Amino acid sequence: MTGSVPLRRLLVPLLLSCAVLVGATACGGGGKNSASSSASSSASPSATSSAEAQKFAKTRFVANAGLAAGATYQWIVKPYRAGTFKKGADGRKFALVKAGLAGGFAYNRLKAAVANAKGDPLLSKAVAPLTAGIESLKGLGSKLRTGEAGAGDIGAFESVINNIKDAGKSAGAEVKDKVPTTAQLGG
Repeated sequence: MTGSVPLRRLLVPLLLSCAVLVGATACGGGGKNSASSSASSSASPSATSSAEAQKFAKTRFVANAGLAAGATYQWIVKPYRAGTFKKGADGRKFALVKAGLAGGFAYNRLKAAVANAKGDPLLSKAVAPLTAGIESLKGLGSKLRTGEAGAGDIGAFESVINNIKDAGKSAGAEVKDKVPTTAQLGG
């Protein structure tokens, strides 16, 4: 029996390590070369034709652009117009933090929407001229969070969102505002 005690001391941590490793791999923690990753990727559905790939590109574009538009309107444009960002306004700090998170989120979703648009030739052409406008939004999230954003900054967000919506509509991918949850924003 004394010989099994050291074995137990080794076996318990080994089993716990295996459980953690298996859990991390199952949740996507494994690398690209792991067996579970290659097995799951072969089981996942993939687009079999260029028409399906284009459909998925448009769908993802609409979803990402819609989330960006919804976040921008709900937590940046609407509070700004209501005067919530002005010094001394009730709930100003909280509104500025949410606006900062929304600004970063919207920038991220717009970048994703542009990447999605590359899967559809017509949508790609419509969105291509807007990449510089999207890049100009990069630092506005932190500017909003600190209360340094002005009417021009808010207008820049609105303008980029409207241009993305117009580009999507012209390519047959109409974008509608979809307000993300605060959990999606990271707050």
